[in-house]
Amino acid sequence: MKYGLLRIAAAKPLVKAGDVKFNTDNIITMAAELVRDNVAVVVFPELSITGYTCADLFEQTLLLESAKDSVCRIAVESEKWPGLCLAVGLPIKKGTRLYNCAAVVCEGKILGVVPKSYLPNYGEFYEKRWFAPGLDVKYETINISDSFSDIPFGTDILFEHFGVKFGIEICEDLWVPQPPSCKQAMAGAELILNLSATDELIGKHDYLLSLLSQQSARCRVAYAYASAGYGESSTDLAFSGNCIIAENGSIVAQSPRFSLDSDFTIADVDIANLQHDRTKFNSFSQKEAKNFLICSTSNAEKDQFATLPDEELFRFRKLFRHPFVDERPEDLEKRCDEISSIQAWGLATRLKAIGCRHAVIGVSGGLDSTLALLVTTKAFDMLGLSRKGIFAVTMPGFGTSRRTKGNADRLMELLDVTSLEIPIGPSVEQHFKDIGHDPAVKDVTYENSQARERTQILMDLANKENGIVIGTGDLSELALGWCTYNGDQMSMYAVNASIPKTLVRFLVEGYAKETSNKELREVLMDIVDTPVSPELLPVDSQGGIAQKTEDLVGPYELHDFFLYQVLRHGTDPRKIYKLAVKAFEGEFDRETIKKWLKTFIRRFFNQQFKRSCMPDGVKVGSVCLSPRGDWRMPSDASSRLWLDSLEDFD
Repeated sequence: MKYGLLRIAAAKPLVKAGDVKFNTDNIITMAAELVRDNVAVVVFPELSITGYTCADLFEQTLLLESAKDSVCRIAVESEKWPGLCLAVGLPIKKGTRLYNCAAVVCEGKILGVVPKSYLPNYGEFYEKRWFAPGLDVKYETINISDSFSDIPFGTDILFEHFGVKFGIEICEDLWVPQPPSCKQAMAGAELILNLSATDELIGKHDYLLSLLSQQSARCRVAYAYASAGYGESSTDLAFSGNCIIAENGSIVAQSPRFSLDSDFTIADVDIANLQHDRTKFNSFSQKEAKNFLICSTSNAEKDQFATLPDEELFRFRKLFRHPFVDERPEDLEKRCDEISSIQAWGLATRLKAIGCRHAVIGVSGGLDSTLALLVTTKAFDMLGLSRKGIFAVTMPGFGTSRRTKGNADRLMELLDVTSLEIPIGPSVEQHFKDIGHDPAVKDVTYENSQARERTQILMDLANKENGIVIGTGDLSELALGWCTYNGDQMSMYAVNASIPKTLVRFLVEGYAKETSNKELREVLMDIVDTPVSPELLPVDSQGGIAQKTEDLVGPYELHDFFLYQVLRHGTDPRKIYKLAVKAFEGEFDRETIKKWLKTFIRRFFNQQFKRSCMPDGVKVGSVCLSPRGDWRMPSDASSRLWLDSLEDFD
């Protein structure tokens, strides 16, 4: 697999109940089309060769024999489809029992046949009238024709294609308390195919989406689900043709329902990410592997996807430029409220535990301190404490602009906190004299002296007021080390420690949209629109911001993208680069992306020492850099291996 990707599909062909030739022709036509899209695995609906709604026709020998002939025909045709593995549904009789089955076909072979484990017997779904449950069918073989004999048959089969193991469920199997996919995943399956014939009922579709996302998350798999659609009998039920693909808790692709045409949905699922999660979370054994037979395709090492050009990569995978931010605008308000509630609850819990009724926070008029102040007021509201117990301090220095100072002052007033102004200029100038630094030299000493002076003021004020210092630095700054050691890097509780810069902006904007105070909304939106800056270098001739962070360390939306891939998936730099090129197409060129990726790697490694002693702060999302649990790394680790991998690579 190239970069750990596998291209899969869920397909719904047109059917006619009982018209085996018509149904088979449609399956073959769709398979040939999917080959052109370089699909590796496709699942068709339950009993797709005969139609699901044949009812007592399943007792007719002619239908059963025709279905067997058709699956053999599909197998023969599949020799023309290099690299494509299909799961199709049909009834198969073995001895005196008839089973509702899935046959897996690839490049001229029928690899195996899996019977449905659990049969519904309620409402219009009385499958036990025709079929036998296959739950106990194991370690058997079946002869489908003279050319296709001794085919593995049972529920104890996994299949392997291009090195990826996958299992089979059939409709009802998913809806029981312990679906077969659970054991299949514990035996090593990274992909589950479900051949289904689910009818439509009020509210059922949403429940189905939830069920699929939850099962894919629980088993840490990709899950492809294909359900019967147009052409099935509507005597008592409506079948809308759900084709859905989930991956590790997320619905990544789905086709429209209620379509009169055949259709399919395709997704590039990231098997490498799934494997990483199974390793990282260390609760995923493969103790069931000994109970399964593995049926492998003959070309397991000949993945045609591996040779695809870059423009074909990720064609069927949605890549989010801002992976920390919910891309659905309709959910922004709910998401912002949940995140800020977690932040505030963490702070409130700490304040309550230590019997503290006061907080001290530096407010610059920038995004981070704004969010920290908003969270602090929310925590005080939770505890029923007066907001006057929040000492919000502006500390104008050599680079403080009129815009940020004005926004800070107005914000503190509107939030009804105790506001203080303590200029740092005279103290820093005295410090320069004490250490013999020429203030005309605008170097790291010039900048860091200001940051440490501000921290000293906050710490001493906290002692005076019997309070704690609230840290304002965010996750992105910690990743890049864009903070002053024992300056803004230090606090007594860091509420933004797991909030990346791209999310900080959305959260402040979310607060702005939520408030009914028009003035507060205007101030917050102006803060959102203000360039990110530490404001440590003198302002320009118009009193504006002269020092812009993203001009120095690179765009935060790129760094947050890199950070997510490194921490969440353990992705190697080459794959991160390819993902970023695709995700930011039209915004950043390849050279720019590679430049800032190298910067990210260098800084991420050599700034670890600042993270090794970071203060407490509650975890909000799946990615965090706390040395007490989420990220432990030697402060003197070498980045050479990671940087070298990007040399001469495009």
